[in-house]
Amino acid sequence: MSEASTTKRAEELRRNLQSVRGRMAAACARAGRREDEVLLVAVSKFHPASDILAVAAAGQRHFGESYAQEALAKQDELSGQDILWHFIGGLQTKKAKQVTGRFALIHSLDSEKLARELFKRSKDARVLQPVLIEVNLGEEQKAGVEEHDLIALAEVTLSLKERGLGLDLRGLMCLPPKFDSPEEARPAFAYLRELRDDLAGRLGAPLPELSMGMTGDFEAAIEEGATIVRVGTSIFGPRPVK
Repeated sequence: MSEASTTKRAEELRRNLQSVRGRMAAACARAGRREDEVLLVAVSKFHPASDILAVAAAGQRHFGESYAQEALAKQDELSGQDILWHFIGGLQTKKAKQVTGRFALIHSLDSEKLARELFKRSKDARVLQPVLIEVNLGEEQKAGVEEHDLIALAEVTLSLKERGLGLDLRGLMCLPPKFDSPEEARPAFAYLRELRDDLAGRLGAPLPELSMGMTGDFEAAIEEGATIVRVGTSIFGPRPVK
């Protein structure tokens, strides 16, 4: 890519990021929330490290990736940059060793088997690994723990901590069904908030984070209590064809 093209792309990404942050601020204002209550994770999967670098230069620090191999390669390429990485995709148990300790937050814990493997790897790496439990809100094709198994998984996850090492359960995440209108997703966001509040009360544990809302519906998610939104297309544009 020529220098002119690189400069043009960086400016496009800066404008996109500014637009998303403006929309987030407006949603916070409508909901009577402070802007610093909601964290933006820029979803950079399939986009090159050069794009991540440009968005980081525009002030974005948190980036989300869905595939371990791709994410770790980008981490190595961008080593030394002030970037915090989030793992937001489905996580196979066999990949737990690769991601533990490499991500500020794993959003997709969905089984006791995975929790125990992450715990084992966290102890080996001498880290406390923050995690969210991904909840399946009724879609057969989506990952996530079923609602009726949520309390049991949360109890197990909370127990998987020894001497400051292991897992740090921070809250819940969801991928709601895709709708034509963001308003149609709003009930799912409200329901996840209610699940989180009920779970925190039952367990007597602070669960401050709600990771919900993407490019098509993040404003509704913020209005319903999201503390983390995962936005890709509105920042980076359509994903490149693999």
